[in-house]
Parts: sequence; structure tokens; C-alpha cells
Amino acid sequence: MLPTVSKTRSSISTSRPNAMFPQYLRRIVKWQQMDIEYTFWQMLHLCTAPKIVYQHTKYHKQTKNQWARDEPAFVVICSLLLAVATVAYCAAYDHSAAHAVSVVISVLLFHFLLAGILLATCCWFLTNAYLREEAPNTCVVEQRVEWLYAFDVHCNSFFPMFVMLHCNFTVNDPFGSFMHNFNTETSISMTNILVFGSNTFFFSPLLVAHGFIPALLSNLLFMVAASYHHYLNFLGYDVLTFLERTTFFLYPIAIVIILSSILILSGFNPSRYFMNIYFSRLL
Repeated sequence: MLPTVSKTRSSISTSRPNAMFPQYLRRIVKWQQMDIEYTFWQMLHLCTAPKIVYQHTKYHKQTKNQWARDEPAFVVICSLLLAVATVAYCAAYDHSAAHAVSVVISVLLFHFLLAGILLATCCWFLTNAYLREEAPNTCVVEQRVEWLYAFDVHCNSFFPMFVMLHCNFTVNDPFGSFMHNFNTETSISMTNILVFGSNTFFFSPLLVAHGFIPALLSNLLFMVAASYHHYLNFLGYDVLTFLERTTFFLYPIAIVIILSSILILSGFNPSRYFMNIYFSRLL
């Protein structure tokens, strides 16, 4: 009887994420079913106090019986912000409207979505195959990392890196009016974060210039952003109590620091390199 019950529970737990995925996709076009204010609250705390976000993930598991978000507000808003940031860069550096459209599509489709799907799938497979704790007996219900949760972790890790490397908001009246629709503390804090992120855009002429100082600043910026990305990745999987050896996700930080030091000494400028990929005629 026990093995039969265990298999039944396992099949139920693995089929549940598959059943909710179509519903998750349908909600992309239903703004009334998205918690926009909570999404901005998460974005704020991912930049300032990420452990609080994953503490709420535990509460979500207790109330909804799933680790992943049940609506795509975070993905939708992050995609919109990334699109606006890319359009601003195209307005400053691009040479044609058609090329600008291709750049926006490339950044959204390949850099965010497809790269995120690939990274989430790799982490999902790695955690389920090698990092799960072995059940002490057959009576324990098997727990697995949901693929949607792995994608959530990627999106959570991506947003602060986006703020540091891509964000280019000028806090004008339309954006200020939009933010004032939400909680005052959240709107002020999110505005401050996006103002900080705008420094990357306004200082981009310095970052892409020739010389040692621009290469140094650019490498330091990329090093901090990549290291924080991997730290958030670690927090996302460390909160899952059925995983062990999650410090594995911190190891890439050492590689990032060593690689950044080598690139600084060699004079390589990552900002100039990536900008040349899209706007080579002007750089």
C-alpha cells in the first residue's frame, strides 16, 4: 500500500504545475487579475532587502500550496520596463527605426525570455537531479522544484541587474503619476531605485569611452550586478527546505570576481563591447 500511495502523491504533485501553466499564460492579458502593487513591492525589496521577498514566498507556499507565483504580473512589468529602457537607448544611439525595433525584440525575446527559460530549465534540472535531500523513508511525500518557480527565481535575480545595467528612466510627470497610484512608501522607494538606475544611462557615454578608467568602471559595474544576480539565485533556492548544498549557486561569484580582475588588467570594456553589438555604427 505505501509504495502505491507514494506514487499517487508524486504524480499529483508533478501534474499540478503542468495544469496551472495554461492558466498562468492566460492571465498575461488580464490586468485585473494581476497584483501590480505587490509586484512593485517585490521589485523594491529585491533591490534593498531580498530575504523579505523569499520570506513571503514561504507564506505563499503555506496558503497556495505552491512555490511559484500564480500570476505573471512580475514578468509583464519587467518586460515593459526592459522595453522602455531599450527604446531609450535606441533613441540615443540608434540610426534607424527599423533597427531599433529589431533591437527591442532581440532584447526582450532573447536576452530576457529565451535566456531566462534556458537558465531556469538548467537550474530546475540541477536542483531536482542533484540537490534534493533524500527522503528518510517511503512515507514522506516527494517534493520537487517547480519549473515556474525556477523561472520566478530567474526573474527575481534579473530585475536588480536590469536596474544597474539597463535602467534609464527619467522620472517625468507620466511616470510619477503612475507611481502615485500605489502605496506612498512603495512609489517613493521605487522612484529612487529607478533614479539610481538612470545613472547607468546618463553615464553611458563615459562607460563606453576609450581608456582605462571607463574600462575599470564598466567592469566594476558588471561585477557587482552579476554577483548580486548569483546571490539572489542562491536565496531563491536556499529558501526551499528540501534542497541541500544550495551554496553551489554562490560559487559563480568567485569566477565573476576573478574574470573581472583579468578583464580590467587587459583593458576590456564590457559596456563598449555590448553597445557595439547593437549600435556599432555610432561607437
